[in-house]
Amino acid sequence: MQNTGTHRTAAPGTATPTPTHCPYCALQCGMSLAPVEGGTVEVFERTDFPVNRGALCGKGRTAPQVLAPGARLTSPLVRSGDGALVPAGWDEALDRIAGNLERTRARYGADALGVFGGGGLTNEKAYALGKFARVVLGTSQIDYNGRFCMSSAAAAGTRAFGLDRGLPFPLEDIPRTGCVILVGSNPAETMPPFLRYLTELRENGGTLIVVDPRRTKTAEQADLHLAPRPGTDLALALGMLHLVVAEGRVDRAYVEERTSGWEEARAAAMAHWPEYVERITGVSVPELREAVRMFCAPDTAMVLTARGPEQQAKGTDTVGAWINLCLATGRAGRPLSGYGCLTGQGNGQGGREHGQKADQLPGYRKLTDPAARRHVAGVWGVDPDSLPGPGRSAYELLDALGTDVRSLLVMGSNPVVSAPRAAHVEGRLRSLDFLAVCDVVLSETAALADVVLPVTQWAEETGTTTNLEGRVLLRRRAITPPDGVRGDLEVLHSLAGRLGVEKGFPTEPEEVFEELRRASAGGPADYSGIDYRRLARENGVFWPCPAPPAPDGTDGTDGTDGTTDVPGAGSVPHPGTPRLFLDRFATDDGRARFVPVAHRPSAEEPDDEYPVLLTTGRVVAQYQSGAQTRRVAELNAAAPGPFVELHPRLAARLGAAEGDPLAVVSRRGRAVAPARITTGIRPDTVFMPFHWPGEGRANTLTNPALDPTSRMPEFKVCAVRVEVAR
Repeated sequence: MQNTGTHRTAAPGTATPTPTHCPYCALQCGMSLAPVEGGTVEVFERTDFPVNRGALCGKGRTAPQVLAPGARLTSPLVRSGDGALVPAGWDEALDRIAGNLERTRARYGADALGVFGGGGLTNEKAYALGKFARVVLGTSQIDYNGRFCMSSAAAAGTRAFGLDRGLPFPLEDIPRTGCVILVGSNPAETMPPFLRYLTELRENGGTLIVVDPRRTKTAEQADLHLAPRPGTDLALALGMLHLVVAEGRVDRAYVEERTSGWEEARAAAMAHWPEYVERITGVSVPELREAVRMFCAPDTAMVLTARGPEQQAKGTDTVGAWINLCLATGRAGRPLSGYGCLTGQGNGQGGREHGQKADQLPGYRKLTDPAARRHVAGVWGVDPDSLPGPGRSAYELLDALGTDVRSLLVMGSNPVVSAPRAAHVEGRLRSLDFLAVCDVVLSETAALADVVLPVTQWAEETGTTTNLEGRVLLRRRAITPPDGVRGDLEVLHSLAGRLGVEKGFPTEPEEVFEELRRASAGGPADYSGIDYRRLARENGVFWPCPAPPAPDGTDGTDGTDGTTDVPGAGSVPHPGTPRLFLDRFATDDGRARFVPVAHRPSAEEPDDEYPVLLTTGRVVAQYQSGAQTRRVAELNAAAPGPFVELHPRLAARLGAAEGDPLAVVSRRGRAVAPARITTGIRPDTVFMPFHWPGEGRANTLTNPALDPTSRMPEFKVCAVRVEVAR
């Protein structure tokens, strides 16, 4: 399958295509859509959008195929007396959901109600869902699958810089830096249009270091590939920082002027001498020294992390160690230098900024902050004391289903496939008193539900998303959804009314966004200077983007174009903030904070019974749990099912040949998939992609051990044994 798909420029005479964005990853690539017969759309190039400049991967190019009636839901479904899901009318389906939620709350209390959201929801839907949970249901039990995405990077970034945004600089800066260390990311498969930035980096004379236990398609592009043992990225970063100190490469003036906590972090790093790190990671001392030389040689450099180092029970400290490396060398808060996280999900960034996350209110405010509670409660017209406190994180919420949490509303997520220890999570979902799911397709999670609501897709609705750069974008409706399908905002409006809240849940996305602007005003993720008119004429606006203040001292969000209608107020809109931290960091004293960290083993290390390490990831033709991409014939032809990637030496020990069915067994379960033998993986490690359900479900095996700060599960490393499944 090609990394970038073939797509056309609109021919003369064609109806003017609607400019919008791809529904998949956090690049949010620009595309244009034109209606075609059958109720779907055709994709055309949109070269004006700077992120992808017209390029699309196969997933984006084929996204309209999921709009077809045969691929998606077009009627509500309810569980009949004989256990089957059968079509029903909207009133019956909504009445069932509202009635069951009300009965659960009356019998067990508000916190017996759970809400599980998704990183693909627009900002408007994420905002409304968080408000619905806290105002209508009164529950603290809300989180979303974005917890499984960049939560460790967010925690580490906030700890070091006082603020987290996926990339604190625009993508256009990457090709102009001197060196990039890419840690645990394979954008050649996960976000192919991004690869051009790395190609341009090398064409401009920059160098690329890729850290990955597998020799991926991305690693093949690197000037230096480091292949550490899974779960040892923390030790690797500490070993590099040790060498920075030992070789006199610390930027002492920068450390003194712009940071705090250096001596403690330096002492922690010095306990990780190169030979010790080599024993832990398997990366040789000469490779470590070469990586340090390449990173420090140019005037500018960046470290970009993704799920590899982040999806660990020590993910926050691991990312923190890479941030320490940037700070010690003066590579943060300076032009063309810094630390960034390559967010995975389409709106993983915006989805947590505005209220889906268990501990956050809109504007990236802390739920425990009294001032934040007063501000948001004022926008919502409720008593601040009525807002519940922080709830459980994503896995902890799923683990509590059927016991403390008795009824669950899921919107845009498929935890049966995507959650760690997935067989256990599936069992927890089955144990619920009541489950309702809003989705585009009948996912594996929706198939377990008591009520399933068919909702609109990206091409059928307008709304905003925030890509990995912090660029707020406008997706535009291109076609009318089929009969029987409604938007998520309509669902929340209807449920709120049935549960006694008649106002506060509009169905028009722009009206919701106007409220979001007011709720975010003054917060870390301030969107108050952004509106639909501005987004319609600009290629996105980077947050924070405050509205100009009105003369009376209010936040000035009553007008349009980021201005105010109040006479005498400033009318020049804030330009947005493409580059953070150039003048100061978002901490109280403006300094970045070093945090001392030390290597520790993974939550589960190999032993005699489980002697091999398993790591998981994605392939180019499928996306996340595969609920949508597995319905596209072209994508299935390119990636028809799961596999187990292993080294020839391990295959020889097992007596396995290419294509043989292999059973991978962990302490949590067993998965079976064909062998794929390659020298591009460490001999002590096997890899499985996680897009499929059934016997090849990789997340049956993964470990739900949680990072103590981010509550991220340890998807990326666990102990297994591998057998030929005769």
